[in-house]
Amino acid sequence: MKIKDPQLTAAALAAQAGGRLIGDGSLLITGANEIHHVEKGDLCFVDFHKYYRPTLESAASVILIDQEQVCPAGKALIVVDEPFFVYNELVKKYRGLRNSRALASGTFSATQQVGEGTIIEAGAHLSEHVTIGKNCHIYPGAFIGEHTVIGDGVIVHPGAAIGSEAFYFKSTPEGRIPWTSGGYVILEDQVEIGPNCSIAKGVSSATVIGKGTKLDALVQIGHDCKIGPNCLLTSQVGIAGNTTLGANCILYGQVGVIQNVTIGDGAVILGQSGVGNDLEGGKVYFGSPCVEKRVAYREMLTLRRLAR
Repeated sequence: MKIKDPQLTAAALAAQAGGRLIGDGSLLITGANEIHHVEKGDLCFVDFHKYYRPTLESAASVILIDQEQVCPAGKALIVVDEPFFVYNELVKKYRGLRNSRALASGTFSATQQVGEGTIIEAGAHLSEHVTIGKNCHIYPGAFIGEHTVIGDGVIVHPGAAIGSEAFYFKSTPEGRIPWTSGGYVILEDQVEIGPNCSIAKGVSSATVIGKGTKLDALVQIGHDCKIGPNCLLTSQVGIAGNTTLGANCILYGQVGVIQNVTIGDGAVILGQSGVGNDLEGGKVYFGSPCVEKRVAYREMLTLRRLAR
């Protein structure tokens, strides 16, 4: 992103952030970028030793860093405890929400409760008996179904459907009859739901997305699932109904999980894997059906050798 502020020099930012300046404080910050796209004049940040050298050798003119380093000629370093948060606040300041169209509080019905500081953009749909906490952001095109409960600081991106009917049918001679869902969805504090995600409400209980969990775009969560806190689910993950996911799990792109299984805390499931049974926490899994990564890789290597 580009920044047009003639007052935003390296020295000025160091003063604002309470950081220690090393190098040329007169450098004007004309943009903010991450390491793969940085240009001269840009601000960049680094907070992991593996990336110190690439960042210092990059085109960035001003670098937020968490450890003192030798400053290259023609650059400025700003040493702060948390470079990531300083960078984030700068982006919010210069590229934050502008003129977002929010529904006035008077437009909510008696059964809809919306907390202070929450933005409901025009085009979002709130059903009856919805509760939304403080400082949330519901984007245009999002659907919030009946009886949904949303905590504080939650973000729901465009096209997301929260609380749609469960995909649950009874087969009869006349055809498949839908089981009417009597449950709801809970999004706990600091959850983020990406564009075009779908979270089905419980058939009779709650579908829960735990505190701090983040869903990428196009993630499907089935009815009555219990997703633990601080999980990361990347694009096109699909989790069938009544599945329980522990805390701090990571599911990479296109992982599929069958119904009625439990995945333990801290499990990591690599891309395009298929989960067909319970998994222990604290391990990395791969394959379809998935097994521990080291076992899967050994099996793949054995098959390649046999094919020669």
